[in-house]
Amino acid sequence: MAKRIFWAGDSTVKQNFYMSFPQTGMGQAFGLYLKRTYRVENYSENGRSTKSFIDEGRLDLIDQAIGAGDYLFIQFGHNDEKPDPKRGTKSFGDYQENLKKMVDVARSHGAYPLLITPLYRRVFEEDHKTLKEGTHLDYPDAMIALAKELDVPVVDLTTLSKKKIEEAGFEKSKDWFVHVPAGEYPNFPDGKEDNTHLKYEGAYVFSGLVAEELKKIGGVYGEMLVDPESDLEDPSLLVDFHGDNKVQ
Repeated sequence: MAKRIFWAGDSTVKQNFYMSFPQTGMGQAFGLYLKRTYRVENYSENGRSTKSFIDEGRLDLIDQAIGAGDYLFIQFGHNDEKPDPKRGTKSFGDYQENLKKMVDVARSHGAYPLLITPLYRRVFEEDHKTLKEGTHLDYPDAMIALAKELDVPVVDLTTLSKKKIEEAGFEKSKDWFVHVPAGEYPNFPDGKEDNTHLKYEGAYVFSGLVAEELKKIGGVYGEMLVDPESDLEDPSLLVDFHGDNKVQ
């Protein structure tokens, strides 16, 4: 039986369909790094904060489905920071409280939680060399502090993605985000310049940063990842696309 990785997050993580192509969430591309005996269950949705995700019953759905040995990857921040009464939270207040509820759901079922700070926004300073500071205010700090308090592994994707974007530079990093010219994609006939949401290339790059950190964390978090030196020729990993049955 395949182990499952549940994702709770927003549009930067969401599983997209053809109606929003080429927008792609990190949870959508993360499967590229997984052994075939692991499967992604993506509950993320556009525009959700920890508050709205819980209020809409999405955490309840995970609570009903997740089991022992599964994982719950939790990434929020983009929408918690907005001045919206239906979504906004206080970083060192109900944001942390909501994250703790998610961690508790995982642990109550014998599943493994992981906290992931939000993806950095591609908003450069006028020099086009460095990104503007603090695009997520102190929400990443609040998540990291909670992870330490609860003894939960945390991936600081905010810091890692900021560094990655700056290293790529102003022009190259456009390839990772939804920067599309008019007339190229039916879903964006007038084109779009979006510095928050990802194309497939970006989802691959930034979910790869998460995978790299999981290798460093190790243990049950590292064992899910494909090892190019050994796993590709391992017949025990030959399963069908449902992740349950060995190929005969």
